[in-house]
Amino acid sequence: MHDGIEDPLSSVVMLLKPAVSISKMVEAGGQWQVERHDMASPFYCAMVEGGCQVEVTGQAPVTLSAGDFILIPDLHGFRMTSEVPPEPKGPGRPLEVGPGRVRLGPADAPVEMRALVGHCRFEAPPSDLLVSLLPEMIHVSGHARLMALVPVIHEETRAERPGRKLILERLLEVLLIEALRSGPAVDMPAGLLRGLSDPKLAVALQRIHSDVGGEISVARLAKDAGMSRSGFFEKFRKEIGRAPMEYVTDWRMAIAKTLLRHGKLTNTEIALRVGYGSASAFGMAFVRHEGLSPGAYAGKQER
Repeated sequence: MHDGIEDPLSSVVMLLKPAVSISKMVEAGGQWQVERHDMASPFYCAMVEGGCQVEVTGQAPVTLSAGDFILIPDLHGFRMTSEVPPEPKGPGRPLEVGPGRVRLGPADAPVEMRALVGHCRFEAPPSDLLVSLLPEMIHVSGHARLMALVPVIHEETRAERPGRKLILERLLEVLLIEALRSGPAVDMPAGLLRGLSDPKLAVALQRIHSDVGGEISVARLAKDAGMSRSGFFEKFRKEIGRAPMEYVTDWRMAIAKTLLRHGKLTNTEIALRVGYGSASAFGMAFVRHEGLSPGAYAGKQER
């Protein structure tokens, strides 16, 4: 299923299966603010006109200007305000002024800010693991392709046309990949993107993601990277945030979960797909990793 995908970033995004849940054009004027809590969903925002401040729970505020784009893969809460925040008096209430359009701030204030915002969801059950490989926030400025994609997604969410679901899935995949690969390489936290920015580790990551059913060892990965075993192990753990074989197991189990959810293959077939020689070996590894058997996991997905 995934053996033909050689690009690690694409394979992670495709396994996440992103889908749009909300897309809105936000217009604002005067002093305003809006807060959302316990969202637990990926969030993106493209500034079309003007500017604002966005403060994600647990992070420093970020000032956005026209042409800026932010992506937060795992959003739990945020506050969005005018560039000069209003006096503290509780969050304002958005006013819906048309299909897919909301207004913030005093009704008589001229519109000074326009932004396309969206929430999506990751339909794949192993999303927590996969999201942990991505940065907490990507902030990109002046990226024309990203700014062009967001209005297309917004338009498609408003229309009831044939093929809408599939088109939105593909558009979101492109949006996420474009945003993730366009983020600044400097000060990137440990994770997949930081690993991919290192040419030697990128080769090893390509092996892990493309050869899902093959025999993989630290020695094999170190050879691919042109490094000593010890040097490779330490560099991988530092840049990715987990040991090489831990990453291999995590990735293979993420794929195994997807295959179990689909319910089209036997445990023996899945075992061979994800690098185990037998159903029993796969079952033992799955229990160690997930705390329940493959059969029990598949049964939970059917409920």
